[in-house]
Amino acid sequence: MNKLSIILNGIVRDNPTFVLLLGMCPTLGTTGSALTGMSMGLATMAVLICSNIVISAIKNFIPSGVRIPAYIVVIAAFVTILQMLIQAYLPAINDSLGIFIPLIVVNCIVLGRAEAFASRNSVFDSMLDGIGIGLGFSIALTLLGAVRELIGTGRIFGVALYPESYGSLVFVLAPGAFIALGFLIAIFNNLKKKES
Repeated sequence: MNKLSIILNGIVRDNPTFVLLLGMCPTLGTTGSALTGMSMGLATMAVLICSNIVISAIKNFIPSGVRIPAYIVVIAAFVTILQMLIQAYLPAINDSLGIFIPLIVVNCIVLGRAEAFASRNSVFDSMLDGIGIGLGFSIALTLLGAVRELIGTGRIFGVALYPESYGSLVFVLAPGAFIALGFLIAIFNNLKKKES
C-alpha cells in the first residue's frame, strides 16, 4: 500500500466523522467553536498516533484473549499523559474540553484503529494511519466548529465577521450540531461522488 494513500484514506475515503460516522460524542459535544473542535481533533490525533505506534510494536507479545484490554491500557496511558500536559500548559483548552479529554480512552475511533490497523501492520504504517485518521477527524471537527461558530455568533476562531445579533442561536446549541453535521456529511459525500 502506498504510504501517502494511507494518510489520504484517513482524510477522505475513511474519514471518521463524515464517512464512518464514528466518534459522534466529541464531534457534537466539542464543536461549539472552531478552536474547541480543532483542539479536540488534535488531542485525539496525538493519542491515535502514539497508541498506534505502541500497539503495532507490541502486537506480537499480547495474547489474543487480552488484546482489547491491553489496547485500552495503552490508550489510557497516552490520554493520561495528554491530559496532564493540557492541564499544565493549556488550562483554557482544558476548561473548554472538560470531560471530553479523558473520554478519548473510550473513543471508538482510537480503539477501532488499534484493532483494525495497528494490530495488523508495521509501526511506520500504523503511525501514518494515525496521522491520516487524526487529520481527517481534526479537519472535520474544525470545519463543523467553524460552521457552527460562524452561523451562531458571526465569528470564526473568535474573529468577528458580522454582528453577533445576526447569528442564529440554534447553531450554538446542541440541535445546531446535528443540523450542521448533517449538511456537512451531505456536502462531503456529494463531493466524493463527483470525484469518483
